[in-house]
Amino acid sequence: MQMNDSQRIPASREQVWAALNDPDVLKACIPGCQSLEVTGPNEMTATVVFKVGPVKATFGGKVTLSDLDPPNSYRISGEGSGGVAGFAKGGAMVRLESESADVTVLHYDVDAQIGGKLAQLGARLINSTATKLAGEFFKSFAAVVGAKAEAG
Repeated sequence: MQMNDSQRIPASREQVWAALNDPDVLKACIPGCQSLEVTGPNEMTATVVFKVGPVKATFGGKVTLSDLDPPNSYRISGEGSGGVAGFAKGGAMVRLESESADVTVLHYDVDAQIGGKLAQLGARLINSTATKLAGEFFKSFAAVVGAKAEAG
């Protein structure tokens, strides 16, 4: 499954970059995120609850940041297991572009694979759920970062 989009965020590129690397901001913005902890340089562990159609599962996994080019871009990769529900793994290339001094456009290209019970639900349901979750994350992220930027 692949998707890409962009989101305008009312904050400077440096503020957006800092937020993309802040576990507290990420935890607050990731739908269903129960925990997100830094385990090493550019590594975190996460626990996230997802509901896709009739299947609800708690995924535990690892998140790694690579190809870092501050404050322009990075690659975020993750893989997790949801027990009998299956597994998910994938990544996103995130790129920041300054539109003005206080507006940044965040571009993302996502590539993900799933397996197990989740994979049997059908591509249409999975894609629509993934698109919805990505939309929720970036809308929430833009609101949190924009509010922080406004607060100064």
